[in-house]
Amino acid sequence: MRPEDLLCPSPKGLYSPAGDFYVDPVRAVDRAVITHGHSDHARRGHGKVLATRETLDIMALRYGPDFAGETQAIAYGESVEINGVRITAHPAGHVLGSAQMALDWRGLTIVASGDYKDARDPTCAPFVPVKCHVFISEATFGLPVFRHPDAADETAKLLRSVALFPERAHILGAYSLGKAQRMMALIRQAGHTAPLYMHGALTEITAYYEAQGIALGPVAHVTKMAKAKLAGAIVIAPPMAITDLWTRNFPDPVTAFASGWMRVRARARQRGIELPLVVSDHADWDGLTASVTATGCEELWVTHGAEDALVHWAQTQGLKAKPLHMVGYAEEDEAAEGEAVATAGPEAPPQDGAPEGTAS
Repeated sequence: MRPEDLLCPSPKGLYSPAGDFYVDPVRAVDRAVITHGHSDHARRGHGKVLATRETLDIMALRYGPDFAGETQAIAYGESVEINGVRITAHPAGHVLGSAQMALDWRGLTIVASGDYKDARDPTCAPFVPVKCHVFISEATFGLPVFRHPDAADETAKLLRSVALFPERAHILGAYSLGKAQRMMALIRQAGHTAPLYMHGALTEITAYYEAQGIALGPVAHVTKMAKAKLAGAIVIAPPMAITDLWTRNFPDPVTAFASGWMRVRARARQRGIELPLVVSDHADWDGLTASVTATGCEELWVTHGAEDALVHWAQTQGLKAKPLHMVGYAEEDEAAEGEAVATAGPEAPPQDGAPEGTAS
């Protein structure tokens, strides 16, 4: 029996001939299994969707309650059978609700990991390696140069800058699903108790995280804040919102950006980032190789990113390995950022003398 009889690449995404469903399809299909809520993996318009409750809720927030014809929730450790294929969800450690989907059929196990990281994250369940015959991995940071520092140390850089420049606002770019909330939690864990301020595009997802019991401390919408009150404040916004037009009324802003791509200084300069923070929700090179090893897999398939390097490494370890050359997955959740900003509408910058906002 070939692994491709259970799961194989297709123009619509990873397709299961045995189960007649897709995993993270890039086009609308009759039946989809979704690993997490980022828009390059979770799209609207499917007939039936199987995902964790958190992922389904996040899709409803982003796309509206009618984003799919039918939905079915699966919890971590729970199994659902579709046409004889048993699907079990396991934590992926990427964002809230993210899941690796283990497919079992006729004694063969393939794990579709979606996006994942093995680093500590106070806002989601930690990654759990799953024993399997075939492991399907991303390779967003699949080059040895990408070794992410401890996120707590990067957060400390931000807080040191706030202490050093109390007269300046610090505007932190962070993706609206997962990264923004993780940075809020890390800032709190570092002992920062002052209110945090956020762009309107972050409001719904942040409120959902809080409703799931994730403590983020006092968070307020930035629009209604008086400009003078934002000196020394941390303002979190989607990266696409950090423009001269939006930031010009902040008091002498320091522009920061939390991303694994901030390891590449040229990217930071290109974006005009004054304070790059290397914080990623994807596994780095060491995380990828350690995670693959921990699965005990015999074969590695790489969906997107720096596929060739991870494939080569796997082959040196005695594994069968191949790139899938999947199309439709972004480096990060950039497609959703544009959608989130557009959905939130034009975001007014703080104004002199504006009344203070209310905490969410």
